[in-house]
Amino acid sequence: MSKQAPEKSYGFTAAQSGGTVPAPELSYRPRDPKNYRPNIGLIACGGITRTHLQAYQAAGYRVVALCDPTQGKAEERRKEFYPEAQIHTDYRELLARDDIEVVDIAAHPVEREEIIPAALRARKHVLSQKPFVIDLDLGLRFADLADEMGVRLAVNQNARWAPHFSYIRHAIEAGVIGEAGSASFEVHWDHNWTASTPFNDLHHLVLYDFAVHWFDLIQIFFAGRQARKVFASIGRSATQKAAPPLLAHVVVDFDDAQATIMLNGDTVFGQEDRTSVIGSKGTLRSIGPDLQNQTVTLHTAEGIASPNLQGKWVPDGMHGTMGELLCAIEENREPANSARNNLRSLEICFAAIASAESGMPEFSGRARRLPGSCITRSRPA
Repeated sequence: MSKQAPEKSYGFTAAQSGGTVPAPELSYRPRDPKNYRPNIGLIACGGITRTHLQAYQAAGYRVVALCDPTQGKAEERRKEFYPEAQIHTDYRELLARDDIEVVDIAAHPVEREEIIPAALRARKHVLSQKPFVIDLDLGLRFADLADEMGVRLAVNQNARWAPHFSYIRHAIEAGVIGEAGSASFEVHWDHNWTASTPFNDLHHLVLYDFAVHWFDLIQIFFAGRQARKVFASIGRSATQKAAPPLLAHVVVDFDDAQATIMLNGDTVFGQEDRTSVIGSKGTLRSIGPDLQNQTVTLHTAEGIASPNLQGKWVPDGMHGTMGELLCAIEENREPANSARNNLRSLEICFAAIASAESGMPEFSGRARRLPGSCITRSRPA
């Protein structure tokens, strides 16, 4: 008589094969300060600031001044959102106003190198657009200056408050999935719209300007753990219209964990975004046709749960960054999106760009400044 072959185990558990359970209730929505409603000034009124002002208006924040060297841009924003706001074409005039306590600086990184320290010396609390700086040591000096002036300096890393990412990070912080061992991100979208904009001259457009959100998420999903080694590879799709490489892969190694990012900015059809974070006690996954519409699923020994998420990345992300800064000012603490915290994210970002340039792995934190050729010159592959 032949022996019966042992039954194969495919790793399925009762929880994975069915059994829905209620999702944990987590405070993932943007917060507002209880009483603090300062006057806010916006410096630089480019296209992205429409989402800033949309969020601030919905939250009831007071924006009293709009500044842009091109007066028409500021006037357009005033007409759309804050008809009573005053217009300035010189940021120094706005910073000289005693009635303004908080400034949102939405200028480009090189332009901010002059504006941020001026705002801090004027004792204004600052929300800086991302990516924060192109020089990590300069970013540290800005953080030190904020401390010296007794004001708060935060960075607009708005993906943290996108509903799906915010729910995931709060679940990780609450220990819902135990110790996170891996995170993977797949982003399939169409970034060819940049071909007709100044972004077309940004060689590392994907890794620096776009993927900085995911580098930041890696840093907060693995909070308290130091990224060690980063490897990145970039390339151009045969069909892309934009000049910068729109394809990228990144691997971020920790001592006891790993994160991966796969980016395809030339996905004209079938766009999709996926996130998976796998821990010792569970797995969190998010999937959707774009970053505005995502469904999160939690798998644990108790069963499968899917929270009914409220809100969208835009405008909730912008609401979250400014709301956190205002709460921190009111509560006399460092904001979660502080400059110092964001510099840890930029260490990973800079290492990825250095690796993409050299073709070799790079240690996180060693690349301190991005050479101009890595950022502003789009080159053929």
